[in-house]
Amino acid sequence: MAKIDVSKVAEILKKNQIDPALLRRVIEEMNLAVQPDPGEEEKPPAVKKQFVILVSDPEGRLPKNDFVGWVLQIPESESPATTRDRLFRSSYDFNMTKKGQMMPVKTVGEAIENVPGKFFKEADVWVKTKTPVLVIKTDNEIPKE
Repeated sequence: MAKIDVSKVAEILKKNQIDPALLRRVIEEMNLAVQPDPGEEEKPPAVKKQFVILVSDPEGRLPKNDFVGWVLQIPESESPATTRDRLFRSSYDFNMTKKGQMMPVKTVGEAIENVPGKFFKEADVWVKTKTPVLVIKTDNEIPKE
């Protein structure tokens, strides 16, 4: 929808010889209509968000140091164990293209960052984070205090 300035509408109405009293009422009503609602005046800027992977490690089997990962999605009906194969298949398919032969991906990180989404979509895997995110671990217990 195109928007037009209230003053421009006033000029058009004057040019078409609208009754001055009617013109004044119309302009006042238009000025009221374009004012923001009291509740909508100034919204604070949206908070920037990031993905974090929280991993349950009650037996302490994961590394003690920080490590990273990627957030991916696969169809709900499929086993999560197929995720790596889907990623590898997408990478193989990309590496067979002209661009992939010029700059083949060799690591999971390179694949996630550089392989176009259409290759992932064909393998039913969707990349939610192109850059790795920090994986946070928990012992799965809520402290009592």
